[in-house]
Amino acid sequence: MPAPWNTFVEGDNLEVLRLLPEGSFDLIYIDPPYNTGNEFAYRDDFRGDRGTGRSGRHAAWTAMMRPRLEQAHRVLDRRGALAISIDDNEVAHLRLLLDEIFGETNLLGQVVVNLNPKGRQLGRGFATSHEYLLVYARELRDCVLDASSRTTVREADFPLAAPDGRRYRRLPLRNTNKKFNPLTAPTLHFPVWGDPVSGRVATAPFDGASRIEPVFGDGRPAVWRWSAPRIEERPDDLECRLVRGTRGERVDVYQRDWLHPPHGHRRKKLSTIWLAEEVGSTDTAVAELKAILGPVFESPKPTGLLRRLLETMPDDARVLDFFAGSGTTGHAVALANAADGGRRTCVSVNSAEPTRTGSNAARAGYADVAAITRARLRAVAEGVGGGFAELPSDAPSA
Repeated sequence: MPAPWNTFVEGDNLEVLRLLPEGSFDLIYIDPPYNTGNEFAYRDDFRGDRGTGRSGRHAAWTAMMRPRLEQAHRVLDRRGALAISIDDNEVAHLRLLLDEIFGETNLLGQVVVNLNPKGRQLGRGFATSHEYLLVYARELRDCVLDASSRTTVREADFPLAAPDGRRYRRLPLRNTNKKFNPLTAPTLHFPVWGDPVSGRVATAPFDGASRIEPVFGDGRPAVWRWSAPRIEERPDDLECRLVRGTRGERVDVYQRDWLHPPHGHRRKKLSTIWLAEEVGSTDTAVAELKAILGPVFESPKPTGLLRRLLETMPDDARVLDFFAGSGTTGHAVALANAADGGRRTCVSVNSAEPTRTGSNAARAGYADVAAITRARLRAVAEGVGGGFAELPSDAPSA
C-alpha cells in the first residue's frame, strides 16, 4: 500500500520535530510567523531577551526559531534542502541564524518573491511588494536540488528551425570562459573540420572542409566545450558557419541547442526574482483557499510558489512543513504528483493555535488553525487524490 501523499500531525512543532527520525526528509519548507509586532503562538521558555522593545522581539523570535531549525537540520537528509519564506522584519536575523546552523557555504540563494505586485499601501516608506525565500543545502556537495525549471523555458529563446521542424538556438562550441584554455584543458584543444556550405562538422578532414581551431575573439588559442569522441557521436547537433568578427570573416563551429532535447527535458536555470505572474500572489492564494474552504485565512502562500520549489527536487521527494498554516505545501505536493505522476509525500505539522475571535475562520466554525490545515488537506485528498492520514503528535512517522 503506497504511503498517502499527505500526512497531518497536530501538535507543538518542536516536540514533533524531536520525535522525527534523523535524515528523514529531502525538502523542508516553512513559512514561520514574521514577528511584525503581534504575539506569536510559540511561547517556549526563551533564554534570550524578552523585552518589549524591537530588539527584545527579535531576540525572542530568534530564540523561538533556533531549536526548530536545529531539529530541521537533524531531520534533513544530507542530499536535501531547506527553504524558508520570510519578510524584511526578520530576514537579516534569520540569515545569520541559518549561516550558524547550516553554514554560510550551504546557502543556495536568497530569492525575492513578488507576492504583492501592487505593494502594501499602508505605513511609511516604500510600497513593499516582495518577501524572500532563503534556501540552504544540508550539505552543498551532496544536495540534489536543481535550481532550474521546465516551466520557465520560452520557445522564443529558440528562434531557429531545422528541416524537420525542431526548434533550436546556436551556442558557440568554443568555450568562452578564458579560465579554460590549452594550458588548463589541453585535451580539449584540437582541430576539427567544417564546411560552411553544408554545415557538416567532423574530427577528420573531408572534401570541401576547412581546418578550424578554437580561438578567442582576440585570436588567442581557446578550447572546445566537447571532446573529440562526443563530436563524432553527435554530428547532427553541430553546424559549421561563416561568421564576421572584428578580425574579418572566419569559419566557426556551433552547437545546435534543441528546445526539446532527444533525451530528458529542457530546463532553464531559475533567477533569484520570482514574479507573481509566474508563481502566484497572496490574492491568488486567498482565492485558491476560498474555493476549497471559504475565506478562512488572511495570507496563505500560493501553491505556485511551492510547485516551483518542488520542481527543483526529485519527484519522489519527502517533504516536511512544520509551520503548515493553511496547508499550502501539502496541497502543492498533491497537485505536482497529479500533474507529473510523481511520488512525493508531505508531512504537515501545525499546532492548535486559536483562530482570532470574530475572524472569518472563527465564524466558519474553525476553532484553531490546525482545523483549517486538516480540512484543506482532506479536501485536497478528495478532489486531487493521493490520500490523507493523520498521526498523533507523540508518534509521527516520516
